[in-house]
Amino acid sequence: MKLQFIGANHEVTGSCHYLQAGDSYMLVDYGMEQGVNRFENCPLPVPESQINFVFLTHAHIDHSGMLPLLYAHGFRGKIYTTEATADLCSIMLRDCAHIQQQEAEWKSRKAKRHAGIEVEEPLYTMEDAIGTINCIVPCPYGKELEINDNVTIRFTDVGHLLGSASIEVWLKEEVCSRKLVFSGDIGNKNQPLIKDPEYTKTADYVVMESTYGDRLHGSTRPDYVRELTQIIQETLDKGGNVVIPSFAVGRTQEMLYFIRKIKADGLVSNHADFPVYVDSPLAVEATGIFKQNERTCFDEEAMELVRQGINPITFPGLRLAITSDESKAINFDETPKVIISASGMCDAGRVRHHLKHNLWRPECTILFVGYQSIGTPGRALVDGVNEMRLFGETVDVNAQIRVLTGISGHADKNGLIDWIEGFETKPKKVFIVHGEDLVTMSFADCLKDEHGLDAFAPYSGTVFNLTTETFEKITEPVAVKKKTAAASGGQSSAYNRLVAAGQRLMALIGHCKGMANKDLAKFADQINSLCDKWN
Repeated sequence: MKLQFIGANHEVTGSCHYLQAGDSYMLVDYGMEQGVNRFENCPLPVPESQINFVFLTHAHIDHSGMLPLLYAHGFRGKIYTTEATADLCSIMLRDCAHIQQQEAEWKSRKAKRHAGIEVEEPLYTMEDAIGTINCIVPCPYGKELEINDNVTIRFTDVGHLLGSASIEVWLKEEVCSRKLVFSGDIGNKNQPLIKDPEYTKTADYVVMESTYGDRLHGSTRPDYVRELTQIIQETLDKGGNVVIPSFAVGRTQEMLYFIRKIKADGLVSNHADFPVYVDSPLAVEATGIFKQNERTCFDEEAMELVRQGINPITFPGLRLAITSDESKAINFDETPKVIISASGMCDAGRVRHHLKHNLWRPECTILFVGYQSIGTPGRALVDGVNEMRLFGETVDVNAQIRVLTGISGHADKNGLIDWIEGFETKPKKVFIVHGEDLVTMSFADCLKDEHGLDAFAPYSGTVFNLTTETFEKITEPVAVKKKTAAASGGQSSAYNRLVAAGQRLMALIGHCKGMANKDLAKFADQINSLCDKWN
């Protein structure tokens, strides 16, 4: 039995861990890297076509966004996740594929106008996303699920996002058995809408996130409604717009929850009917999924509103922009308004158009309500950049740049410690992942020095043998090198798909030993016929 660290090691995004038990090959998450990528990730130790199962902690793209690429490279196993995460992935992975294809088309049009620039291809296609969605197996919280003779899992609500979970994994190999717990992203307490994190009692080994492992949200919960009211009031009084770059899933619904209360209680004066636009088809679909899963995922405060017949995330004056024409029309309406649009880090999506129309206006406010990774446009704005390139044009930053303090879907340092202290017996080792480089090391030191835990922050490629309970390999960091066309050999994604298909075929042939001779002969004839066709 082995555990190998692939992604989100000394980095915040791109979560991926590899497990092996007997002849079962598994991944926990397969996420996309966002923002600055400092370190190289090691490749998967087996071809994608040989991965049997994926266990997915939640739907955020930095945990799920590479699953369609896994499918494109031959994966045809099952993806186990919670019911709400399955619902969210059905829209988020399609949206991500759409973005991949749109950006590739835009870059390819640009390449055709400039000699020497290669035509861009999408990382994966809509067909890959749909194939991935068809592999998903929705699972309830709290129930032990026997995957096969070697593997059993259970999902526990960890309060980070609708459907988010920590995952208990029981592995067996001959007479040896081990229990691992993967924290996923641990939620902040007292968030609107969703429940607080639940704790797990036992584990041999824990793989734990550390996003906010070096900071505190504050001893008291901020009054988000009061602070948001003040920002809206001041901006509308000046005749400006409040532009909120927001993650379409999770943070957008929280903002709607707050604004519903602001409107219901009449907290903004002289602008009682101020319009609020949600300009993201994904966010609109996700809001519907939140409503569908309210009974299993909403906290008591939100459920009390539901029992009163109140939808906690809608209100008069809420306007939904679905089409691109509806999105464009928002910026030609001079009425002061609130615009909620993805992406939350301003690195893609419709929010970039709203920044182009509002960043230069001193009467407007750009309000950040989520974590901004290093290297993203959102982080640059929060850090005080004076201008920004948007669609080939330099735009001055004259708008007020504000951050809604304390709001976070992630547990802070104290919340992380509360979660790990929830284990009734100390795990044998805690592996610290999913945090910035220095944060992972400082949090591991904190757990060792102050809480008596054997904690270690591995780099990508580190392998831990779960049978012998020793490290097979401890890797050193490998800095990312800038990729060039020459370095990649100019290979297209289509060619890579062909190579992956060949690997899948070889893996399938390896499983054919022992079949009846007539079936083997028929299979060989079909392969040869295909080779003759393409030779």
